[in-house]
Amino acid sequence: MSVAWLDEIRWTQDGLCPVIAQQTGNGKVMMFAWMNHEALALTAKEGYAVYWSRSRGKLWRKGEESGHRQKVVSIRVDCDEDVILLEIEQEGGIACHTGRESCFYRQLVDGQWQAVEPVLKNADEIYKKNE
Repeated sequence: MSVAWLDEIRWTQDGLCPVIAQQTGNGKVMMFAWMNHEALALTAKEGYAVYWSRSRGKLWRKGEESGHRQKVVSIRVDCDEDVILLEIEQEGGIACHTGRESCFYRQLVDGQWQAVEPVLKNADEIYKKNE
């Protein structure tokens, strides 16, 4: 498979590109993350979202710990070629590490951030520590 399309992306100086994951069917924004060249290539090849974790400094397959993988329906790039949009099927219905459907669960209400989406599953149940 040719990967020349990867060279059309306008990567940051750090070699990253911002990515928005949007639920297929209803268009809800599930999360925002980053990809590097390898993550985007793997996402296209494997059909599941692979991101670059800036905090861990390594590739991160969404759902590798939680089981909440993101099956990729389509990959789009914006007109400036510097933002990726993934249309995904969110497995398990939870994208956020807090146990909510979307990472965008807080809304500005009267000058304060308020949670407006419920916790669907306790994070401690999602991320059980190996003992």
